[in-house]
Amino acid sequence: MKRIGRTGAEEFKNGETCTVFEYPFGEESIDAAVAKINGRYPDEGWVVNRISQEIAFVIKGQGRLVCGDNEETLAAGDVVLIDSGEKFYWEGEMEVFIACTPAWKYAQYEHIID
Repeated sequence: MKRIGRTGAEEFKNGETCTVFEYPFGEESIDAAVAKINGRYPDEGWVVNRISQEIAFVIKGQGRLVCGDNEETLAAGDVVLIDSGEKFYWEGEMEVFIACTPAWKYAQYEHIID
């Protein structure tokens, strides 16, 4: 078993509307983070994870997730699965727990403006 407390999380600011707390387990197969979204992320366009699937659990708040032509309204307690290669954006005021498999790496993430 591995445990990382809140003080062990690494904080990253993904623009004005998204702060992410990554929990560095050092595993290649899976990772975990908490994202605080206040507005639209990304500010414009879409993001795509080219390698990993992302499963997200809404801890608190509400908003929506738009994946291509699909849109889901989300609230605390909801879970979504985002497939690799699927373009998406978040919008709302929410805190989301996200696990990626395999583990998320910056090089596999792409911001698309179309």
